[in-house]
Amino acid sequence: MTTLTQEQQRQEAEQLEELEEREAIIQRLLKDEDDDELGSYDNQLLKRLFGYVRPYRTQLIWAIILMSVSSLLSVAGPWLIGQTLDSGVEQNNLQQVRFWTLIFAISVLVEWATNKGRIAIMAYVGTGVVADIRSALFRHLHKLSLSFHINYSVGRLMSRLIGDVSVIQDFITWSITGLFRSFFALFGIIVAMLWLNWQLALLSFVVLPIMVIATNVWRKQVRLAYRASRRRSSLMTGYLNESITGIRVTKSFSREPKNASFFDMLNRSFYEANIRAAKLTAYFFPSVDFVGSLSMAIVVGVGGWMITQGSLTPGVLLAFVLYVQRFFEPIRELAQRFNVFQSTMASTERIFELLDRQPDLQDSPTAVPLPRIEGTVRFENVGFGYKVDEPVLRGISLEALPGQQIALVGETGAGKSTIIRLLARFFDVTDGRITIDGHDIRDVTQASLREQLGVVLQDTFLFSGSIMDNIRYGRLDGTDDEVIAAATAVGADEFISKLPQGYHTDVGENGVNMSVGQRQILSFARALLANPRILVLDEATSSVDTATEKQIQSALEKLLAGRTSFVIAHRLNTIVKSDKIVVLENGQVAEMGTHEELLALHGRYFNLYTMQWATQGLAAERSK
Repeated sequence: MTTLTQEQQRQEAEQLEELEEREAIIQRLLKDEDDDELGSYDNQLLKRLFGYVRPYRTQLIWAIILMSVSSLLSVAGPWLIGQTLDSGVEQNNLQQVRFWTLIFAISVLVEWATNKGRIAIMAYVGTGVVADIRSALFRHLHKLSLSFHINYSVGRLMSRLIGDVSVIQDFITWSITGLFRSFFALFGIIVAMLWLNWQLALLSFVVLPIMVIATNVWRKQVRLAYRASRRRSSLMTGYLNESITGIRVTKSFSREPKNASFFDMLNRSFYEANIRAAKLTAYFFPSVDFVGSLSMAIVVGVGGWMITQGSLTPGVLLAFVLYVQRFFEPIRELAQRFNVFQSTMASTERIFELLDRQPDLQDSPTAVPLPRIEGTVRFENVGFGYKVDEPVLRGISLEALPGQQIALVGETGAGKSTIIRLLARFFDVTDGRITIDGHDIRDVTQASLREQLGVVLQDTFLFSGSIMDNIRYGRLDGTDDEVIAAATAVGADEFISKLPQGYHTDVGENGVNMSVGQRQILSFARALLANPRILVLDEATSSVDTATEKQIQSALEKLLAGRTSFVIAHRLNTIVKSDKIVVLENGQVAEMGTHEELLALHGRYFNLYTMQWATQGLAAERSK
């Protein structure tokens, strides 16, 4: 069994702590969910949603026209059947039977064609709107600050990008014109029934108050149910994503039973929310059918009596029965559409909530592009904390001149990575300021700052695609020769050339086909090709073995030449040639100087350096 290093153990402990904190947040969200009050109907929400439909208004108008024709023909159907009975069958007139049958067949054919056209158009509109919303979400997520992505799980974001947007697609494709069609058909049926026999029509409408009351009660309850269902689905998806991604941590700490128990709780809560919605539906739609059957029974009974009295013809009664049957179809459809509508509103709320989030860091209105820099970096009494009243850095002051290499060392939690994040302006300082060539980085655009800043992280991420594409990621206009030159400079060409497809080898998802060391070396090549003026190596060699580290050391010296660089390293032997070594302790500068100067002080750096050499020597003895 492979022994984990102290750094790996620390990382896994942090991941475990984050997972437990996330579980506490989920528990609180589920508890607070029951206290949510159903807000009033928000017209603004629909207005914003239809803002995405507006570019397709021409197609929508055509769909409404086709819907109107199909609805009109649908309403005319029972009357045509009644005419066939009264004018043809009752009068024993075969010619009339043929005529009205032909008219009915033509109306059915045209209704089918217009329905087909309407559905095809709305499928196009729905797909287009969903593509536009997903693009807007994708662009917006990339604008949000790093702090948002740190605190928001990938699973919950995927739930909104995929699940919630798909709900909107179903609504636009089927429900928009479907709602119009149902209202149009209902109005047409009411007019037709009143025209045929207003007394029998009014008698049919006696049951409507029952329907209105039942619909209103059901509407309020089902929206709460769907809101809970969508939220719980998001929480479950997010936790599932985290659990699978962190499966190594789960197994390392034997968390399988607890994770399974917690997921069962989430799964059960999602199940209960869906069961609640299903029960509401099970009560409502049979009630609609019952009221419809009751109305039809009244029509058949009274209509039959009217026929015996000679005040109603059999054809009119047949048409009336069909109209009563169809009268409750649009009501049923409206209820179903409302069912979809409630689910859509729940999803739309979640999507627009995400789109309304503003980045924690934004360019100031007066921000200007950062001109090409020489590389002088100054931290002037910088203070920072991720949380209020919990400072991470206190009074950091240091200077890096063009071409200098600044090494940051210290124990875990000393603030090394925080300094790098502030330099890249992933976060803003709370005290003091950071300047590059005299420009306060808060006064320049973030894009122009990061274009001249290259960062190589400890956890290297490779995107699906070829090695060539991944090296070119930081500079898309780089030629193949420039990519190969960058790879050669850091020693990557040696192993790339041995691969079956060379630079066109697929790295797999997150570089699964590459070793940890190979992924790290490719990240060096990517940074080199981008040609930044300031280069940051955040423990960038911690994932490579000693042999690989020696292989890239000489290449790194060439990389860093002429560039201002900040290097974070746990292996102190990699930074002994740095122009300046900054020793951090509890968020403050404890010592600063060259390797020789700091060793001569016999202070904090001396202890770290000698301790590390002693540890390495002991490990070497054990390996013999």
